[in-house]
Amino acid sequence: MVDIIVKTVRGLERVAASRILEALPGSSVTPRPHGFVGLVLVEVPRDKWEAADVILKEVCEAEKVLVVEAEARADPAEIAERAAEVAKRRISSSETFAVRTTRRGTHPFTSIDVNVVVGARVKEATGADVNLDFPDKIVWVEILHDRAYVSVTSGEVEHKKVYEGKPSALPVLRRIAVAQVPYTGPLDAVEKMGVRIGRSVQTFELAELYVTPFKPVSGEELEAFIRGLLEGIRSRYEIQRRTYSRRVHRVPVYVQDLYQFVRDRRGEPMIVTSTRGRAISELKEEIADLFRRGCRVNILVGAREGLPTGVFRYSSLTVDLAPSVTISTDFACTAAVIALVTVLEESGLMPRRGRGSRVTRA
Repeated sequence: MVDIIVKTVRGLERVAASRILEALPGSSVTPRPHGFVGLVLVEVPRDKWEAADVILKEVCEAEKVLVVEAEARADPAEIAERAAEVAKRRISSSETFAVRTTRRGTHPFTSIDVNVVVGARVKEATGADVNLDFPDKIVWVEILHDRAYVSVTSGEVEHKKVYEGKPSALPVLRRIAVAQVPYTGPLDAVEKMGVRIGRSVQTFELAELYVTPFKPVSGEELEAFIRGLLEGIRSRYEIQRRTYSRRVHRVPVYVQDLYQFVRDRRGEPMIVTSTRGRAISELKEEIADLFRRGCRVNILVGAREGLPTGVFRYSSLTVDLAPSVTISTDFACTAAVIALVTVLEESGLMPRRGRGSRVTRA
């Protein structure tokens, strides 16, 4: 009889099983049952709830630890009845729940079919409401060939990327424009630098990127830098487009002389990054005030020798991101954005996600 189902990273089943045996002497473990990866079945000679606590504390290879509270044939109706019996004991009418089904093997039904049938029966038995995004409790249904195992846990065991009330940086990031002085030097190094910066700005999905030379630059060097930027943006964008469930903003790239860029955006919030500036920790309120205006915020980033000091007069703030440290060109934009996001989150200016993962204003 299966007492506990342990989910692991694929490929670590035998390692996890070995660690479980060390932590729970006398237990029986089955890594990769029927060849199914990411699973270890555990039978214990002691209280299974106490054993599960030991696994959680001692076996870091265990991603999820599910105490089996009911077993049934792999039939949706039978699973639903057994799940309802467990739910009556474990879920109150004032709580919310969700059903998570994983099928392994061939069946004449889908995981969604099981979710629907089990969810309806649990709701009927408990009077609890369904919340697929942020449930108080989760009913786990693990189906292995002809057997199904039911477990109920707190909803907190799911480490979601998004949760109710979590700050969302995207609306703020979409207001940031970066003016980047082009990196110069050997062409292969210049292109690689462009790729790194391009991936960085696309990672954050910033509003726009301007390449802003302030003195004559070799055409070959500028071409290599821009080629790298576009490749970095493209490669990261393709990954985002494949993996994100939302629409992805592709960062556009423009070229403009730095001084003309500053003149053109005079009156807009403008932040210069420089080791000559004040520590960002001293400027938190000033930075928050710039973003409170609700308009575009421009960040100026240098390369090699830094930004010309003449543009400092036109900036809203001159910020030193890491006092006593000169940040390399490929990390400067990333460091600036992360620092700003941190300041804005601490200032309460980040929109927060509401129920159903909607973004609401703070």
